[in-house]
Amino acid sequence: MRVTMLGTGTSFGVPSVACECAVCLSTDPRNQRTRASIYVEVDNARLLVDTATEFRGQALRHRLRRVDAVLYTHAHADHVGGLDDLRRFADPGPLPCYGDLATGAALLKRFDYAFQPPAWPGAAPHLEFRPIFGPFQAAGLDVVPVPLRHGRMPVLGFRIGPMAYATDCNEVPPEARDLLRDLDLLILDGLRFTPHPTHFTVPEALEVLADLRPRRALLTHMSHEVDHATVSAALPPGVELAYDGLVVDL
Repeated sequence: MRVTMLGTGTSFGVPSVACECAVCLSTDPRNQRTRASIYVEVDNARLLVDTATEFRGQALRHRLRRVDAVLYTHAHADHVGGLDDLRRFADPGPLPCYGDLATGAALLKRFDYAFQPPAWPGAAPHLEFRPIFGPFQAAGLDVVPVPLRHGRMPVLGFRIGPMAYATDCNEVPPEARDLLRDLDLLILDGLRFTPHPTHFTVPEALEVLADLRPRRALLTHMSHEVDHATVSAALPPGVELAYDGLVVDL
């Protein structure tokens, strides 16, 4: 299994528009964060989790050549805004897209043109939404949806074999924790240090990781409050900050 961190930033991205803080002005490339998404390669399957706002640029940067299925965590703009650029991976299609019912309703409302046969080739991505009700297969891979809370909003994380992805959350319920044990890699929300109503702070994420005890953990969906070099030096063993372009082989 290979996991590529396509994007590791919060909804504002880093650098943030109209901000001149030290992190936004940093020359450290690890502080340049596009919106959060990952690409998972297992054997002959290629899965994309979320279509971030900068998906086109992410696909070009990492020379993506295939997407066999898309898994959606939820329908916030920074996680679905790049959907139209799936057209290169959905010809002739349909390309299956998975998510909960609320996500499906939001996608069908915002991108209705993509979920019906295109009027002519290349006019729109040709997608098929498939609702998630429990463990399922995507491109032949077993995927376990993990119920999380993003403030008052239910969202999904995903476990694929020894790896799990849990972005955009500030609560991991007991039933979800049972699904996130014995992992080689857990990628978890770690927005910033000041409290937030819908995201884990870095200290809160560390508390969750101390309970779940994955063999390796990466924090993602980070804001400009998080300077990569400074924060990385203070993290406990086995926990790292992700960065755009990081590749993990399991």
